[in-house]
Amino acid sequence: MYELNGVHKRYRRGKDTVQALDGVDLVIEDGGRLVIQGPTGGGKSTLLQMLGGLDRPTEGSVVLDGIDLATLPEARLTRVRAEKIGFVFQSFNLIPTLTAQENVETALVPLRLKASERRERAAEALASVGLGERHGHVPGELSGGQQQRVAIARALVKRPAVLLADEPTGNLDESMRDEIMDLLEGLWEEHTLTFVMVTHDSALARRAPRLAVIRKGRVTIKEQTAGVG
Repeated sequence: MYELNGVHKRYRRGKDTVQALDGVDLVIEDGGRLVIQGPTGGGKSTLLQMLGGLDRPTEGSVVLDGIDLATLPEARLTRVRAEKIGFVFQSFNLIPTLTAQENVETALVPLRLKASERRERAAEALASVGLGERHGHVPGELSGGQQQRVAIARALVKRPAVLLADEPTGNLDESMRDEIMDLLEGLWEEHTLTFVMVTHDSALARRAPRLAVIRKGRVTIKEQTAGVG
């Protein structure tokens, strides 16, 4: 479970101070699904970075399963990210010279698994996203939707408790957008993940049971009845 209390994030931009997050309090239950929406510059990606331990708050606590990511030493924070949190980004972030199989295996390197176990788990992850037969292809030989599937497999191969997605369909057309969301929602249910997604797409936001609207660094939670579909 996530518990955020009094989270502020301020940046220096030249001589100015930017208040990206302004006293955010938020609870996300284990297995919950939350979408974050808001205007550009409102703090969406900053909040996701806090949840992922990719950035630290200026003030406040970001507690995941009893561990405060805000104060954790860097080495332990890196370990928590490697073991507990999977990331999916808009730009896929695949290594162009590596095959799909090799890209997925990179997520397992910090866990110090044997090479044989890395290969087996990566193959299983690719099969779970429908790309078992494309394991030997490099990203340039795959469509945008297929590349995002590889990125999802890479996020899930660690068997994380949390999946964080930042505009995961932003580079895809509408039909592929729906296909990727169906996949993500299916994996969320299958693996009982805590799933948090940033999106500008209101049609996708309506599919989630909870919506966090963030404006000028402040968060308002809306419970939704639409859910999946």
